[in-house]
Amino acid sequence: MADLTDTSRAPGSTPAPPPSRWKAAWDSDIAYSFRRSPVAMIAAFVTLLLVLAAIFAPLVATTNPFDPSSLNLMNGFSRPGVPNEFTGDSFWLGTDDQGRDVYSTILYGLRISLFVGFMAVMFAMVLGVTLGLLAGYVGGWTETIIMRVADVQLTFPSILVALLIFGVARGIIPIEYRDQMAIWVLIVAIGLSDWVQFARVVRGATLVEKNKEYVQAARLIGRKPGAIMLRHILPNVLSPVLVIATISLALAIIAEATLSFLGVGAPPTQPSLGTLIRIGQDFLFSGEWWILFFPACTLLALALSVNLLGDWLRDALNPRLR
Repeated sequence: MADLTDTSRAPGSTPAPPPSRWKAAWDSDIAYSFRRSPVAMIAAFVTLLLVLAAIFAPLVATTNPFDPSSLNLMNGFSRPGVPNEFTGDSFWLGTDDQGRDVYSTILYGLRISLFVGFMAVMFAMVLGVTLGLLAGYVGGWTETIIMRVADVQLTFPSILVALLIFGVARGIIPIEYRDQMAIWVLIVAIGLSDWVQFARVVRGATLVEKNKEYVQAARLIGRKPGAIMLRHILPNVLSPVLVIATISLALAIIAEATLSFLGVGAPPTQPSLGTLIRIGQDFLFSGEWWILFFPACTLLALALSVNLLGDWLRDALNPRLR
């Protein structure tokens, strides 16, 4: 006898297969919001284009600008698209004072900037989420110490905190290893200056989640606090963390560029976009504007696109706006 309440298919027909993961993801609220936002799609395209250009820099760059054997000083200060008067070589975006192709230096500089930005955000996120979970779940003196340290750090600009940490680390590291460790010191300095916002948000969300029934049920069945925090509370506080991480990526890239521009970031042997901008500034008023202009435009496009993605993600994950 057919089920009279089932009107979705004819009697005797086979049930429809469940949708695939790709179909379910395509029909999700976030994907729908992304398709409805031209700004988010353009920002995602620009970000993806720059990330792919950095990853495949050895394949798409015309030369390796940091290989001394590939440089020709006679190509120095070549204007964009204009053949050099001595060698006849032409470069899309011109060359710098050492004859390095600006287009190639931007691609290789992107690799350093993106690597430092991603690693610094990952370090800040892991540290901030861990401390935020401990502060919110354990409470007591643990919460007081963590949050007072966070409050003290918030009284200083993050760039000054990064400068202080970078200077202390450079003083500890032996001179012969400073250039080799400069990138990792930069990552730690930026990460330690940005963990506070992760900790504050996760602590607030943990204070709400730990009083819910599913956490109390986990306590009743004997789950350890570490397992409760990792397996039950953490998945429910990740949405704001992803938004903060996206926005922090743009801030970390700008912080790295600022430190490198000040001469305390990436070493000259591994220049990032900030280092290229600092080099270009020295020749801006002598007429070689392209050495500064194109790296600055690349940094602006990268930071702006990532920021726009973060703004869209914040709105897409906000249940009040759905």
